Amino acid sequence: MKLIFNKSLLTLMLVVAGLCSFQGCKPKGSGAAVSGDASKTYIAPGKYDEFYNFVSGGFSGQMSVYGIPSGRLFRVIPVFSVDPEKGYGYSEETKAMLNTSHGFVPWDDLHHIALTLTNGEHDGRWAFGNANNTPRIARIDLKTFKTAEIIEIPNSAGNHSSPFITENSEYVVAGTRFSIPMGENQDVPINTYKENFKGTVSFISVDKTTGGMKIAFQIQTPGVNYDLARAGKGKSHGWMFFSCYNSERANTLLEVNASKDKDFIMCVNWKKAEEYVKAGKAVKKSVKYAHNVYDDSKHMATSTIENEVLMLDPKDCPDMIYYMPCPKSPHGCDTDPTGEYIVGSGKLAAVIPVFSFTKIQQAIAAKNFDGDYEGIPVLKYDAVLHGEVQKPGLGPLHTEFDANGNAYTSFFVSSEIVKWNVKDLKVLDRVPTYYSIGHLSVPGGPTKKPHGKYVIAYNKITKDRYLPTGPELAQSAQLYSIDGDKMKLLLDFPTIGEPHYAESIPASLIMKNSTKIYKIEENKNPYAALGDKFARVERKGNEIHVYMTSIRSHFTPDNIEGVKLGDIVYFHVTNLEQDWDVPHGFAVKGANNAELLIMPGETQTLAWKPERVGVYPMYCTDFCSALHQEMQGYIRVSPAGSSVPLSFSTGKTEPAATEKKATEQPK
Repeated sequence: MKLIFNKSLLTLMLVVAGLCSFQGCKPKGSGAAVSGDASKTYIAPGKYDEFYNFVSGGFSGQMSVYGIPSGRLFRVIPVFSVDPEKGYGYSEETKAMLNTSHGFVPWDDLHHIALTLTNGEHDGRWAFGNANNTPRIARIDLKTFKTAEIIEIPNSAGNHSSPFITENSEYVVAGTRFSIPMGENQDVPINTYKENFKGTVSFISVDKTTGGMKIAFQIQTPGVNYDLARAGKGKSHGWMFFSCYNSERANTLLEVNASKDKDFIMCVNWKKAEEYVKAGKAVKKSVKYAHNVYDDSKHMATSTIENEVLMLDPKDCPDMIYYMPCPKSPHGCDTDPTGEYIVGSGKLAAVIPVFSFTKIQQAIAAKNFDGDYEGIPVLKYDAVLHGEVQKPGLGPLHTEFDANGNAYTSFFVSSEIVKWNVKDLKVLDRVPTYYSIGHLSVPGGPTKKPHGKYVIAYNKITKDRYLPTGPELAQSAQLYSIDGDKMKLLLDFPTIGEPHYAESIPASLIMKNSTKIYKIEENKNPYAALGDKFARVERKGNEIHVYMTSIRSHFTPDNIEGVKLGDIVYFHVTNLEQDWDVPHGFAVKGANNAELLIMPGETQTLAWKPERVGVYPMYCTDFCSALHQEMQGYIRVSPAGSSVPLSFSTGKTEPAATEKKATEQPK
């Protein structure tokens, strides 16, 4: 009967979703969402937004930054995908950021954001993002809005369940989406899933001063799928809560074969895990993963391959992990600002279960278990339940909180946000979204002190909200006010694709620390030319190293001759500007990778291998002055074996150094 009920419920939800799509996804009461109140989102010229909104880019692999309440796009931060606008992943200095144990991977799927915390509150230092496809975690420096570090996660496949941050940024935590075979024998039949597939959760430490990441330990888990997680806070500090699905351990057609009455939320006592690591319970596992770090003084990245992690096995570590039942394929798993309540969001559930941390501890102490799952105790549902929100909507996904004891949950199928009270579990308000909302975000919603004022919906479908652009329409976000009893739509704004989760932080926490320039005297790049007098061209075998400067409005050198077919030319370009907001670009005709975008005081390198004899123009790609068009030059490429001497000029011709030993090229 359970299986019939589950299939029927799933069919009903699919029918509802299909009708919604057929009818234009008009949610109930949608008339209220036809127009917003743009007057409350207007930011006058020269004025600033109140919040930075950091939004995941999904399949773009990038992170985008918007102003709230205006919805204006400020920046796209290259993270896991190459970016020709900024030369990220194309310049010799940044290629190493995209190195993995699988080689150079120029793309990924960034779903979730986490901002650093101190005592459970936003501190404005770093942002973290996850790579879902090739498992990685990135750290973005909020002084420079650049990716500062990327660490690959071994023993993982599908790093969707990350990055979730603990109350004082002790750890960024990641769970595997796909369980996989581990150990010596990786070549096993897929239908042996139950016997051979395992999961992991990884605890990645964050240095309090530098932000540097390190895989502190991993925990091996049963072979289920992990979705979302949140750290405990306040009274539940030291615990981590993961939603997980496919407790059936199905390996095919999960939409039917992984839809039981209840799956689980996994409760991990990471303080206990730390004790087991210190006691020597962790086993060293041979692995291979990349750790990439960008050096802001050298303006260059390095990649190191690591070969070992520490693994804890729950069977050797009692009292470290517990499961508690959660209805029907949970997605969201969110802790309220007090840390007392943990909200589960079962995608196929007709209720929202709210668990009590106090009751969890009491059930553990009393061993109030409902058997075990793969040797891990399962807490009795009624023993740990604070209560259920009744008839909240269809398809609950994700919950965040305000500072007044209220929760806001997104409903994918019924396309709405529902506001409810955490203690008495009463529904207070609901508003339609356009359409099929996924995640939502309250500024400070996952912290101990939410900033409130707004809730932002990140929607999966836009249909008729924007001008049509062919089969693929603009991605969508919507801004609602929550400073009164009733939520009110204020603004629609398009985003880069595909927005999943986001976090917002008061602008005041970031603006005051923002980097304006890189001081030229602090530039430690080995290829930097720290003034026009240091500009030069050198040959090393078939490598030509051009130590070039850029300043309004010329390159030094701007003409180069003596390059031959078969040579590789490395343009090491240093931007000598020391004025805020004056980057320079660099491009050469025929370059088949990208351009460079060089910030004031920075050095970046473009490698170019000419394929034909001729004279090739080069120029600045970033408008910098009234004489921007005049900022250009030429490179003459002669046949292999030519006697044309290597020379360069800016105003007058200089002979180039030949066969002079050059500093080792960036790796």
